[in-house]
Amino acid sequence: MSEQRRLTTEEKALKINLTSDIYGSFAEIGAGQEVAANFFKAGGSSGTIAYTHSAYDMKVSDSLYGKCQRYVCEDRLLQMLEKEYAMLEETLYERADTSRFFAFANTVESLNYHKTNQGHGWIGLKFQDAINQAPNEIVMHIKMHDTSHKGQQEALGILGVNLLHAAYFEHSSIENFLEALTYRLPRSRVEIDMLRVLGPDLQKLDNRIIALKLVKMGLTDATMFDQSGAVLQPSTALYKKNVLLTRGRFRPMTKVHVDMIESGLKQYLAEEDVEEANTCILLELTLKDLTADGKISDSDFIDRAELLCSMGYTVMISNYLKHYKMIEYLSSITQNKKIGVLLGIYNLQTIFDEKYYNTLKGGLLEAFGRGFGHNVKMFVYPAIDVETGGLYNLDNFVIPNHLLGLLDYMLKTNKLAKFEHFNEHLLHILSDDVLSKIHSGVQNWEDDVPDSVMKAIKFYHLFGYREEKFVKSVGVHD
Repeated sequence: MSEQRRLTTEEKALKINLTSDIYGSFAEIGAGQEVAANFFKAGGSSGTIAYTHSAYDMKVSDSLYGKCQRYVCEDRLLQMLEKEYAMLEETLYERADTSRFFAFANTVESLNYHKTNQGHGWIGLKFQDAINQAPNEIVMHIKMHDTSHKGQQEALGILGVNLLHAAYFEHSSIENFLEALTYRLPRSRVEIDMLRVLGPDLQKLDNRIIALKLVKMGLTDATMFDQSGAVLQPSTALYKKNVLLTRGRFRPMTKVHVDMIESGLKQYLAEEDVEEANTCILLELTLKDLTADGKISDSDFIDRAELLCSMGYTVMISNYLKHYKMIEYLSSITQNKKIGVLLGIYNLQTIFDEKYYNTLKGGLLEAFGRGFGHNVKMFVYPAIDVETGGLYNLDNFVIPNHLLGLLDYMLKTNKLAKFEHFNEHLLHILSDDVLSKIHSGVQNWEDDVPDSVMKAIKFYHLFGYREEKFVKSVGVHD
């Protein structure tokens, strides 16, 4: 543990106050001047703080930052950061050659008097790591789990000090930064479900890796990024949207995956309560699916992320091993909009396996009630029967006799359906086989993946692809 990590909140604030060239402002909306207060209490704040303010009144907030549909949202935070940093540069231009400017901002909804809401907020920092250099930007979304208003205020104050200290002294690696950011703040108090960095001094920090680390380090259970690699906050990105979910390893993406998504999407959009313009296709990678040989490889994760993003998909990383937990999570966001789940017949077999629910008091029935009692429908993609070589689908689905009634209920209540259209000629393709061919230098792996995937694998040398392997292999056959 580093010396900086052992510092208390007060000591961190004091260290920043006594660093003569760090100078900036605090703008806090919604939960009081909790962060700035720590710097005032530490002493020496006149060397660090140009000004602080808190625009509680909506009209005052709008007059400062412009109109905004919601006041606790990313757009409002970005407006605040832009305005406050510009104010520093414009007003304190005579300090530009001696100061590293920063603008800290947050807009937060803390626990109300009746404790009927979820405390959450947006926190951001725009800062110079070196004098006369372009600023960097850090933006995050948090959920606050303390059960008292005072507890949430205290947690917010600690997090703000941690952020400022980590930004200036602890950004040598993603792990160091995140550990410093959450020091003295266990997950039971603060959850970070979105974090994004930008700027000349933070270029080595890949936002997709940050998203992975948030889940891997237990700071949240799920986060996501879009096709451009931009990290998204799930509750905002999926709010009141129809979601079509498929989970897998995608190592690599094959023609079977594409057929499942494209055919499943057509069937999903045919549902009467689904709006095409309001639908998000979500590809989920769980920590288990990202784990190989007992560990998660950042480079392997990036290979998959590059591939899925290049195909235009939004990717979610989660720690939800069981389907019902992911459905439960998505249902809380989508506000009862229809969730479609695309899965293979053997995955459905696992869902109906009672041994996976031994930790639940209500067993399999509790899991089905929690996960599939919502507005959810599963579309089941067939496979080749490993024993007979024939087609295995819902028509000949094999489960214990005492669960047949549950299966019949799922079918009759429109929560389960087989794929109406699919390409049977693709069912022999398995991702593991394709990966093995790539590693072994077997040329015909190209036939099993979409053309765009093949080109991406070759161009970016994904999944261990090396052209010399295939040149050598072809030469042997010749």
